[in-house]
Amino acid sequence: MAHVNIFDTTLRDGEQSPGVNLNGLEKLEIAKQLERLGVDIMEAGFPASSKNEFDSVKTIAQTIRTSSVTGLARAKKSDIDTAWEALNYAAEPRLHIFLATSPIHMTHKLKKTPEEVIETAVEMVSYARERFPQVEWSAEDACRSDLDFLATIIERVIDAGATVINLPDTVGYTTPEEYGFLFRYMRENVPNIDRVSLSAHCHDDLGMAVANSLAAIENGATQVEGTINGIGERAGNASLEEIAVALKIRGDKLPYTTNLVLHELKRTSDMVSKFTGMKVPGNKAVVGANAFAHESGIHQDGVLKNASTYEIITPELVGVKANNLVLGKHSGRHAFKDRTIALGYDLTEAQISEGFKQFKLLTDKKKEVTDDDLFTILVDLQTKNEDISQYELQAFQVHYGSGNRPSATVALRKPDGNVVETAGIGQGSVEAIYNTMEALISEKIVLTDYSLHSVGEGRDALAEVYVRLNVQDTPVSGRGAAQDVLEASAQAFLNAVNRVYVNQFLAQKDQVQL
Repeated sequence: MAHVNIFDTTLRDGEQSPGVNLNGLEKLEIAKQLERLGVDIMEAGFPASSKNEFDSVKTIAQTIRTSSVTGLARAKKSDIDTAWEALNYAAEPRLHIFLATSPIHMTHKLKKTPEEVIETAVEMVSYARERFPQVEWSAEDACRSDLDFLATIIERVIDAGATVINLPDTVGYTTPEEYGFLFRYMRENVPNIDRVSLSAHCHDDLGMAVANSLAAIENGATQVEGTINGIGERAGNASLEEIAVALKIRGDKLPYTTNLVLHELKRTSDMVSKFTGMKVPGNKAVVGANAFAHESGIHQDGVLKNASTYEIITPELVGVKANNLVLGKHSGRHAFKDRTIALGYDLTEAQISEGFKQFKLLTDKKKEVTDDDLFTILVDLQTKNEDISQYELQAFQVHYGSGNRPSATVALRKPDGNVVETAGIGQGSVEAIYNTMEALISEKIVLTDYSLHSVGEGRDALAEVYVRLNVQDTPVSGRGAAQDVLEASAQAFLNAVNRVYVNQFLAQKDQVQL
């Protein structure tokens, strides 16, 4: 069976999803989980885009050892230099350069002739190979490019040192038949094509990203790119979990292997969903909540007699457990620590102590604590920057009645250590809390989105709230979890504000050091 490398771009293309704003610690935790999942290459970000992005890519490159870490760069020497500065710490540093090749992009965006595009591509790939042992070159909008021109420029960049050629369906325009033909054409018409790996990168604008990716594999692609949960710009990217499981289940038709540890898929999906605030639809293939649920009586009867009657994928294959109740109020610190290790978390003793404290508080309110509950506690611990003082909720109280306008009193500890308190009103309880908190925070804040869902089932389930704010005209997202909906709402609001505050603090610190 032929092998296919998995290139994950959740941290770069995925983070470009509207409203998604990951901080450095969150990106690092996702990177660690992607390494556990077994991705061959992870695209950690776009180092030249900002100082925070550069620092994040650098930290990931310093941390990840068993996956190759890459970064995106435009066809510019300054981008390549910045990427090398961030990525040279990696066990296997590589660069991903892109340059548009379609007539519409060359004419209207690049304003370059085809000859100038070839010259730029060759020069930049050659320059990159002076530093990077692996250079991937992407022909942006390949599917709307002239085939003969595309074959010519690919031949030239291979001679210049490219080791991977990516043919992206940048706007999700193509069909499986057309995309498969594109790879077949390049294999037959580029003389030196055997010196590189061919990569597929598909967007889902017409809902065909996974099908197109599989068609590319059938026609010679030895690397496939995508994101967890299919997140990304516009309609998103190809879902890596769907591609991986399709290759596993349909090995008869698709005789290809990957290095992915499939039982890590659900945990990876849950982490990406939590950090991005993009809830996975219940009917999402492979990782959706309903993927293994059966409503029809006929289906239920068949599954009870033999699961294979209606389930082509076992829940255990992707890491879904039928019963994940693990701990209760009588569980001790040792049992808690053992469970965190079993779940794949690497915590310091201080984090374990703080996590156990939060766990015991939760058991006072919940009889049984599930893995989902622990996941909520642990990921928040791992992604909190303890080294920087932030806004902290000290206390709040809400007065609400069917005949009265809701009011809230809130006490906050500010980053300078002072505790401030005030009261405010709103049309509803959450608005009253947000209006009151906004009065205590100096930045201008506009709420643009609010969503609420439960973690687990039952009356005692945790509430998880996601918000999107504009703080001083900077779009940012935040999340909060608690058994009380109003407390979770308050924590989500502060989480978003603190992201902006921490970024500003770090930027000021960098300026002082310079």
